[in-house]
Amino acid sequence: MNVVIPKETLDNETRVAATPGSIKELVKAGLSVMVETQAGIKSHISDTDYKNAGASIIESKEELLSKADILLKVLPPTLDQIVLLQPKSIVVSFCQTTRDIDTVKALKEQSVTGFSMHLIPRTTLAQKMDALSSQANIAGYKAVLIAASKLGVYMPLLMTAAGTIRPAKVLVLGAGVAGLQAIATAKRLGAQVEAFDVRPIVKEQVESLGAKFIEVDSSNDDEGVGDGGYAKETSEDYKNRQQKLIHDHISKSDVVVTTALIPGKAAPILIPASMVDAMKSGSVIMDLAAENGGNCELTKKDEIITHNGVTIDGSSNIPGSMPVHASELYAKNITAFLMYMIEDGELKLDIDDEIISGSMYTHLGEVTHEPTQEAIKR
Repeated sequence: MNVVIPKETLDNETRVAATPGSIKELVKAGLSVMVETQAGIKSHISDTDYKNAGASIIESKEELLSKADILLKVLPPTLDQIVLLQPKSIVVSFCQTTRDIDTVKALKEQSVTGFSMHLIPRTTLAQKMDALSSQANIAGYKAVLIAASKLGVYMPLLMTAAGTIRPAKVLVLGAGVAGLQAIATAKRLGAQVEAFDVRPIVKEQVESLGAKFIEVDSSNDDEGVGDGGYAKETSEDYKNRQQKLIHDHISKSDVVVTTALIPGKAAPILIPASMVDAMKSGSVIMDLAAENGGNCELTKKDEIITHNGVTIDGSSNIPGSMPVHASELYAKNITAFLMYMIEDGELKLDIDDEIISGSMYTHLGEVTHEPTQEAIKR
């Protein structure tokens, strides 16, 4: 069975879906691994590294894809790549299936089975396959470092001969994996950190990292708690009180890191333009929800803009700025998922399995993921 790793084609995508370590694991499991030449160059992995791990290096993209039983990628395959795949082959990659409709339709027409790393269930058994969390961890860490590099002030409290320098104030909106890592990183840099989340259950985690948890008074503790521990949309009354709370704190902040996402929907707007106007000149917003529309009304995906002296960074692939570890972690996640379905060197698709069925979105010429079916109808 041939496992194929092509080179990612987008200019700003530096990650790759396999490392020499993951290839050794696949080869040990009885799989044949083929890698497109230069696939790992942006992650500082050479063709020789892959070859020494047991992979074959293929120069022709057409030859590579036509031989694929299983295609491993970071981003979804392009339409040009999909038409080269054989029917009944398998694609595993990130894919926001309710938005990447053309990709889903093309895989369906080609009778290719699609698995999205976005759809891996948040269960204990699937923890080592959770690529969203591994990449979010990097994003939260690097976002704070990027923000610090853009600031005109120190992050920590400093005692100098000229006087005391107060610490920078950092506000983190959303205390999921990315938010918690942003909090931890900002605290390590010596900043004064506050965090907000619609889920009161994360208060203990936030405080354990040394940050202050700010919250909206609510009679319903489950107001913002959705399935699988993710956030969900809140009532209008809650949103109004939330806006006032954030406004009171954001106006005093030097750095704001936003990470709020709602599965299957556009990112909620937490920072309207009027709120940006209330921020200090020289402050920085790192919008980690930019790929899904952004938590700031003024965010522009993959652009860094300035509004009234406030820098708003809408970079959508911050993990790609750390390609070595981003690729290493992603390769471990995607390999763990693939090995879960491999037995004696052969693929065993148990459609009744929660992890397999939950992450599958096309199979045998059909769209199998219900929210994706609904998105196609709209």
